[in-house]
Amino acid sequence: YASGMLATKLGVPFYLCLPFAIVVTGIVGAILGIPCLRVKDDFLAITTMGINFVVQAVFLYVPFFGGALGISNIPVPSFGGAEMTKPMYLVMVVFFILVAVAVDGWLTRSWTGLALASIREDETAAEMSGVNLTRFKVVAFVLGSAMAGLAGGLYAHFMSFISAQDFGFSESIVILSMVVFGGIGTLRGPIIGAIILGIAPELFRPIHDYRTLVYGVMLVILMRFQPEGLVGIDSFITRNAKRLFGKEPA
Repeated sequence: YASGMLATKLGVPFYLCLPFAIVVTGIVGAILGIPCLRVKDDFLAITTMGINFVVQAVFLYVPFFGGALGISNIPVPSFGGAEMTKPMYLVMVVFFILVAVAVDGWLTRSWTGLALASIREDETAAEMSGVNLTRFKVVAFVLGSAMAGLAGGLYAHFMSFISAQDFGFSESIVILSMVVFGGIGTLRGPIIGAIILGIAPELFRPIHDYRTLVYGVMLVILMRFQPEGLVGIDSFITRNAKRLFGKEPA
């Protein structure tokens, strides 16, 4: 929304809209993350779901944000004076994915990454070890929101249209499912989960009426036999990769 509104209302070029969208969503993530600091586990999930409904309602019913009609005629980025073609846009998206992966890899090995990992494993033990829970939880919200802002900006300019209805509760569940399916706490997990669950709907298109059922059964079976995810830290695939290559994959 930030990128789309800048481009359509003020005529700001894409290369300035995207950084602005990242900064704005990071700030919003920090603001919305503050109410979640005192809750965890299931209560944190419920709180973030509630925030999702509130934010979607604001964008749907406030005219400034385009209301239910959303924002249309968002300009496609230009390169060399001409609009980007789909292959060119794909190359740009892949570039940003590689940058995000590199940042994630660096973050995982940094003090901030280690602090976040310790909070994920045991908040009490992390706090006793000197980790500032409030600070690093807010950092997690900021980083996650900024990444979402980057993806949202790329999506808006590619589609030339954006609406709050495109980011409802069901989409949040799909994204969460991709992370859980691939493996929480790993760099490879969400990527593999997104690829598999992104392709799955197309594979099940011939049985359109039942593909949601098949999709759900896949998740239930995986959670029953591989609760760490398909390529999680202690999954069957990861353990065998360690034995085969002598180290854990990234």
